[in-house]
Amino acid sequence: MRTPTRTTRSTRRTRMTRTSTRIAGVLTGLTLALGGAALTAPAAHADVSACINEVERELQGGEAPASVRASCYLGSASAQDECVSGLTVDHVTKATAEAACKAAAK
Repeated sequence: MRTPTRTTRSTRRTRMTRTSTRIAGVLTGLTLALGGAALTAPAAHADVSACINEVERELQGGEAPASVRASCYLGSASAQDECVSGLTVDHVTKATAEAACKAAAK
């Protein structure tokens, strides 16, 4: 005769941890998939590229860091003030930042 197995506290915790980890993984995957679709929209790409090109002209051939790309993305989403302030933090002159963010908004 087989004795019934007892579920210990550690076994229950392990099961709960696995479930919560799976849920977190699924939510992360959905967020990345939906966010990636927004980032790869053709119109947004062209606008962000124009902004980055403006900044890279000032850098004279240097490649724009990821923070510049993020600021340009904000500019393409009509957040002009955030775009300009983000670019000036990255040591881009205010005139270039304004022109780049204006190019991103087009």
